[in-house]
Amino acid sequence: MSRTFISENNRPVLDVVNIIAGIALVVSPWFLGYAAVATAAWHAWTVGVVIALIAAVALFAFHAYEEWANLAVGLWTVAAPWVIGFAGVTAALWAHVIVGAVVAVLAAGSLWLAGHRPLTTA
Repeated sequence: MSRTFISENNRPVLDVVNIIAGIALVVSPWFLGYAAVATAAWHAWTVGVVIALIAAVALFAFHAYEEWANLAVGLWTVAAPWVIGFAGVTAALWAHVIVGAVVAVLAAGSLWLAGHRPLTTA
């Protein structure tokens, strides 16, 4: 019997984790001490809210486009410290990389469960 970590029945759990990740990113400037770095803090607040809202919508009605959006936002969150220029703020860098990676991986897993995956041979 095959056991998988992620199944069709626990997809809402993935969305709840994404909501928590978004909230964690929103509060990270205060908890990690980079609220005075305007670019990093505003990015964390904005993207954290976007992640949480997309995941909340997906909780109530799953649509693949919501997961694709969370995948894109997660990947952007990982890249943002270098693209926007706050990679020198270690706390902000790691908060964005960790949350972005979690969101992107969970969104990809949810898309995989929804059947948006490559064909496999038996």
